[in-house]
Amino acid sequence: MPEHEEPRTEPVETQANGPAETGTPSAAEHAEANAELERLRAEVARAREEAERHWQQFLHAAADLENYKKLASKLQHEAIERTRRGMLHLVLGVLDNLERAIRYAEQSADHEVVSGILEGLRMTHRSILEQLELFGVRPMDASGARFDPALHEAVETVPAEEAGVEPGTVVEVLQQGYLIDGQVLRPARVRVAQGGRGA
Repeated sequence: MPEHEEPRTEPVETQANGPAETGTPSAAEHAEANAELERLRAEVARAREEAERHWQQFLHAAADLENYKKLASKLQHEAIERTRRGMLHLVLGVLDNLERAIRYAEQSADHEVVSGILEGLRMTHRSILEQLELFGVRPMDASGARFDPALHEAVETVPAEEAGVEPGTVVEVLQQGYLIDGQVLRPARVRVAQGGRGA
């Protein structure tokens, strides 16, 4: 009986199919990746510059809009104020005529008809003053005050000794002055005492 033979194993031939895969990119792939990275970096830089430019343009536009709003508001306020003052000056002209009519009627108040007219004029005068007060308009109290060129317009002078007052004192109001919200709407036309150092 033959002896037990060892199984024969034949060497397995390995066939080389080329260089072994090591997982590291080749030089060409590395250069291509670097080029792509640089391209992306350049795009990001351009996008940032464009975003910054647009942001600055927005800030300038917002500032211009705010300045325009302020200017438009100021111009509108000035236009309203000019119209308001112009209208009030017209009313003051009517008030002047009414005051002259009252003074004239007071000189002839003995007659019964004139007396009734005078009362009607006074009521109208009071009503106009009350309406003006709603607009912030008030008459100045200039008589006996120290002359102030910011408030008064001197149209006549009288000797201080003759008037019996200190020089520079308002002796008589010839046309009533008015204030609006504490500022001069129309200066009072006055007669002023003159003489000495205070003139």
